[in-house]
Amino acid sequence: MYLDIPVENLCVSNDSSLREAAKIIEEGTKQIALVVNKERSLRGTLTDGDLRRAIIAGVSMDAPAAMVMQRSFIAGTPDMGTNKIFSLMQERLIRHVPIVDEQGFLVDLAWISDLINQDASELSAVVMAGGFGKRLLPLTETIPKPMLPVGDRPVMEHIVDNLRLAGIRDLKVTTHYMPEKIKGHFGDGRKFGVNIDYVSEDRPLGTAGALGLMPVPVRPTLVVNGDIMTQVNYRAMLAYHREHDADLTVGVRQYEVQIPYGVMVCEGASVRKLTEKPKHTFLVNAGMYLLDPVAHKYIPQNERYDMTDLIEALIEDGKNVVSFPIMEYWLDIGQHADYERANLDQEKRRLSA
Repeated sequence: MYLDIPVENLCVSNDSSLREAAKIIEEGTKQIALVVNKERSLRGTLTDGDLRRAIIAGVSMDAPAAMVMQRSFIAGTPDMGTNKIFSLMQERLIRHVPIVDEQGFLVDLAWISDLINQDASELSAVVMAGGFGKRLLPLTETIPKPMLPVGDRPVMEHIVDNLRLAGIRDLKVTTHYMPEKIKGHFGDGRKFGVNIDYVSEDRPLGTAGALGLMPVPVRPTLVVNGDIMTQVNYRAMLAYHREHDADLTVGVRQYEVQIPYGVMVCEGASVRKLTEKPKHTFLVNAGMYLLDPVAHKYIPQNERYDMTDLIEALIEDGKNVVSFPIMEYWLDIGQHADYERANLDQEKRRLSA
């Protein structure tokens, strides 16, 4: 057996929605949902990559999983050993091999990360924690925004823990506003299972400028805003970055805007169509980025520079900038309502644990 959970935990039916499949992918922690019929015969596979590409293409999360699933998949059998399964993954450049019996019924799943214990240890990370948090006044009068408590610990501690669980051990933290509060809590990071170095901004340098105070790295660097609550899969983000041969990968989130009125489509004075309270979906910047070393070379030293400036410069220069849709839990706590929601969400998790 390969799985450490029942294979049923990874299954959805043909008529399940993409939203339901996304929940299976997140909670199952194997980056895949397996589409089966009532008899548990395997009909298709739906990976986190398939789902993220569907989001970019504008497919509704309420669409059926069968619309996006891969009907052509490579399966193994129970009598194949681990070595043969692993060789198959390497030969076909795949991460998952469903295991089916002679009747085609799903019995197990082999996942490459379980076979070789992959992690994101080759990544270093930067947590941007220098902001003033003015929109959260008066809460941030005496404490920097990354140190605001969500549940029983600061926002930034949730971020550091998520990075550690992905296998990332080397962190840099940029500071400006009340840095002593952050350094006093985290120290060198050892008690949190990571190594932390601090980069001080004598003056605010924007959302990317502090990176110009650091040496150009030799490996990919994950940059995360210090005011984000998320359970994003950083291993999946790194795999996606490599798959697209990206110079910069930007985490994006679906954001829905509902027009509270009936929208009229007109040609001159003639009304051609009426849409009542339509919804429009956009992909918005989620405040996390994966930079290859070449991207760092565009960041000036000791000058104010925002991530939007970097994105525009890379695009203008023909570099490969890609978007990584975040399906997992994500919340920017930059405003009072969102901060309150983060604490409510954390309390719900505590009660359901």
